[in-house]
Amino acid sequence: MYRALFAAAVFAIGIYCGKLFFRQGSDVPAPAPAYFSQSAAQGDSVGIGAGTITGKTIDVKPGQSIQEAVGEAAPGDLIRIYPGVYNETVYIDKDNISLQGVIINGEWPTLDGKKTMNDAILYSGNSTLIENIKITNYKGNAIMGQAGNNYVIRNNWIIDTGVYGIFPQFGKNGIVERNILTGIEDAAIYIGMCDNVDVRFNEVFGNVAGIEIENSRHALVEYNYAHDNTGGILAFLTPGLPIKTCYDVIIRNNYIYNNNTTNFGAVGSTVSHIPPGTGILVMAADDITIENNIVTGNDNAGITITDYGYAGVDHATDPESEPNSDRITLLDNVMSNNGNNPTADVKTIMLTKLSKLGPDIIAVGGGVGSCILNPNRYRTFGVDAYATCQSVDTRAVKTYLLDKPVMPRTTAMIEKGKMTYYGVCSGCHSYSARLVGPPVNIIQALYKNNPNGIAEFIANPVHKRDDYPEMPPQNYLSEETRKAVAEYMLSITK
Repeated sequence: MYRALFAAAVFAIGIYCGKLFFRQGSDVPAPAPAYFSQSAAQGDSVGIGAGTITGKTIDVKPGQSIQEAVGEAAPGDLIRIYPGVYNETVYIDKDNISLQGVIINGEWPTLDGKKTMNDAILYSGNSTLIENIKITNYKGNAIMGQAGNNYVIRNNWIIDTGVYGIFPQFGKNGIVERNILTGIEDAAIYIGMCDNVDVRFNEVFGNVAGIEIENSRHALVEYNYAHDNTGGILAFLTPGLPIKTCYDVIIRNNYIYNNNTTNFGAVGSTVSHIPPGTGILVMAADDITIENNIVTGNDNAGITITDYGYAGVDHATDPESEPNSDRITLLDNVMSNNGNNPTADVKTIMLTKLSKLGPDIIAVGGGVGSCILNPNRYRTFGVDAYATCQSVDTRAVKTYLLDKPVMPRTTAMIEKGKMTYYGVCSGCHSYSARLVGPPVNIIQALYKNNPNGIAEFIANPVHKRDDYPEMPPQNYLSEETRKAVAEYMLSITK
């Protein structure tokens, strides 16, 4: 029997790897829409632009500044970065700019923060493309999107960049693909408050969270290799954020292996509570489909489905965030060798089923409308009340990308404070729940009737509390924008 199971697993892995690396088979995702340029080159419509945009090419070589090239660029231009080391932060606040590394004989263009700089690349422009760049030794983020729509982030190599690796926030219609990320203390790929995103063909390892879909909708996560993290792939609804839902996420065709790394997240942060040995984790998210993944070697549990209560999240901080995981669809997955070293809580739960091992699938807390196919294939807890799924696959969903680029978000002054808070601040500061930084209601108490104090702190933060990490300066924001976001933060009531 064991020999047969092993042969079946090897066969499944072989099929998976063949599809992953050779991209053959009927369930390989559809190609990106035509307006996503497949390779940025002179004369192309670079990034994601509407219509044909012909721009100039700006070459950047060692000793030159990438940021100066961005300053020179106009919408539709391609900035090519040649191999060498660049010690800078790059901020892209224009639409339809492509940042493309040139890899020659295995040598990459490298952004190196020398452990003194906070962010490598920040973009707020729409239709931004970032590809073929190695990023290392930053303290905050490698690539962070701030309310930019229609983004492509692909084929980047990201090592030890602090809190987040790739972090598009409050953006719509984007691709994150073929990136390699390691050494990130929160989430390597963090899709925050986004809509219509494909996350595919990435490798994430040696991070706290490999891939995290948080407060986002219409996300397809497939053909990724998540291994040796604390948690492999996560779908979260975090309370206290402006977007109050997380739903319609498909997690399929991924290889989720050996995610047993000791949690090294910042104490008190959301991900610091993820137990080592977590393959897939769903918390308070709805309409999540988990299909055709290989989930193996995760010592706590293969798939964990939970509400706020079991996860230790205080729902009272945000009554508008519904706390349960509803309508979870568990289709066929290959699962083996999970649960070899479960946490004490999980071990206690499994002892009720006369097992000392952790489960392949565990569902705890509230939730309605969920279903499972072939539950007898797995070691489970909490799915006895799940219905039998009526659908058997999600092949009809090829992509969540839209047929046409979406329009830029409104940035009129009346909305500037709100937009900046959504796109820049809310990833670390929710209203009442602790994320990376202090909640907004604490900031309001400290800076009551003092928006200028917040605006000054945004530009030149001082590390005041040991229980929170150092805040990176946001001095690339104009004085006008900093004042607008400060006033908006003081006006928030929930």
